[in-house]
Amino acid sequence: MKDIPIGTTGIAEIDVTYDMTAASFDSNLPEVQATPFLIKLIETASRYAVNPYLEEGEGSVGAMVNIQHLAGSPIGFHVTAKATVTNVRGRIIDFDVEAWDDIETVGRGTHSRALINKAKHAAKLAEKKAKLENK
Repeated sequence: MKDIPIGTTGIAEIDVTYDMTAASFDSNLPEVQATPFLIKLIETASRYAVNPYLEEGEGSVGAMVNIQHLAGSPIGFHVTAKATVTNVRGRIIDFDVEAWDDIETVGRGTHSRALINKAKHAAKLAEKKAKLENK
């Protein structure tokens, strides 16, 4: 991995659809962006920040998520997430993250990603699958 400067940012955006809502999980819940989809957007912004610094064969995976979901975003609202690199600790990249919709801040917190060698990671997963098959 090339050095990632502190302050590097990534932005990701979506428009909320029904399949992203809490109601899509349970009809008793409101038609607002569900927390897992907010986290997905935040992780995407973080990947966008890191990706330009990855070398051939490298990738990053989520390692920690600490998010406050502060407000709901109804269907049709545009949601933007921004991830800012705050620290690089060897293979771990830390971010401050924030998300907002057309009206207000809807989420904030921290996120960490771990740098991986994609071939080694795939080999470990194949080994894990083989253990299950041989159980």
